[in-house]
This record gives sequence, C-alpha cells and structure tokens, in this order.
Amino acid sequence: MGAVKVIINKELKVAFNSLLIYIAYTAFLCVTGFACWFSGKNIFSSGQASLSNLFNVFYWTLFFLIPALTMKSISEERKDGTFELLFSKPIKTWQLIMGKFFAILLQVVICLALTLPYYITIASLGNVDHAVGFCGYLGLILVSGCYISIGMFASSLTPNTIVAFFITFAIEIGFVLLFEFIAELWGAGFIAALFTYLSIGEHFDAIPRGVIDTKDLIYFISLIIIFLALARHYICKNRF
Repeated sequence: MGAVKVIINKELKVAFNSLLIYIAYTAFLCVTGFACWFSGKNIFSSGQASLSNLFNVFYWTLFFLIPALTMKSISEERKDGTFELLFSKPIKTWQLIMGKFFAILLQVVICLALTLPYYITIASLGNVDHAVGFCGYLGLILVSGCYISIGMFASSLTPNTIVAFFITFAIEIGFVLLFEFIAELWGAGFIAALFTYLSIGEHFDAIPRGVIDTKDLIYFISLIIIFLALARHYICKNRF
C-alpha cells in the first residue's frame, strides 16, 4: 500500500499544480449553482426545498466533469513515454491503477465537499433527513467511482487525451441512457431486465432517497473492478 500512497500523493500534487482542476471545479460549481438556484427546474420548483433535485443536478454534472478528469490519467503517461520510468521502480501495475483511481476519486470528493454550503442552505430552510443526505453523497461517490474506472479504461486505450474523453463519454452514455432506452423498448422479459440492471440510473435512483440495497452496492463495486481490470489488461498489453 506504500506504493499506492506515493502514487496518490504524486497524482494529487500534479493535479493541484495544474490549472485544469481549478477550471473544472469552477465550472462544476457554476453549473450546479445555476441549476440548483436559478434555473426553471431549481430545487424549489416542487414548492419546497428538495434534496433529490440537488443530488440529481450533481449526478448529471459529474457525468460531464469526470471524463475531463480521467482523460489524461493513462494516455498522457503513454504519450510522454513515462511508463518505462514508472515501471523501472518497484511498482506493480495494479498499484499504479489503484493510486491513480483513488487520486481522481479524492479530487471528486473534494469537489462534492465544496457543495456542502448548498446542502446546509437547504437544511436551514426546512426539515432535512441527514441520513438521506449522507446516502445521496454516498451514491454520488459510487457513481463517480464507476465513471472514473470507465475513464481510466478509455485512457488506457489511446495516447490521445481527446479521444479518451470521447470514448469515456460514449461508454457513459451507454450505461446511463442507452441501456435504459433499450430496456424500455423491450418492455418486459429477460432482455429488458438485463438492460435495466446494467443501467447506472437503476441503481443510483433509490440511494438519494435513503435506500441502500446490497445489490446496488455489488453492482457499483463490480463495475469499478471490471473496468479497472480492463485498464490493467491494456496497460500490461502496451508495456511490451
């Protein structure tokens, strides 16, 4: 775990020495702030302050933000030829992947922590179930983990960061929109049930309402493991 910690520290240092992370945070806060407080479908549109609307805004904003955070994670190492230098040290591939994964996840957690004033404001305006609030943020972290693992997989496929961004975006569309659309087309039966299960939204929607189901946790963890394993495969494949 020592090597993983070193990589996390290195990745965080590089990220926070870059202008990109501050642009990403500013864009995230501006978009979520506008959607939450000033848009036609703001958190008060139902006639009362709503945590579900708040978390829905965060959910969709992360959908666009995370591909920008992950696109350089592996592709830039390949483009700059720094993999050889990394692997000349006693670092295993899985340690590199886990270090990069947790570094990006921490960046997302910090970004979500910056939205706590939104939550506090809503809580001050009425009765808020803080357990539901905790579940909402937990759900967002789990979804973010899935998006990050998808992004790292996409980044492992190409040295071009822009291509990695669009591959990530395309896979996200599949899990968030396309699978749900296919399930609705089939209506009922095994195929509909399969694509419904594969949809990220199917497993996220209940969590901000305070419902944490074991099958949803298994889904998120499995998806993260699968895409990180695929990223590891392609990194190993391209090392030689």
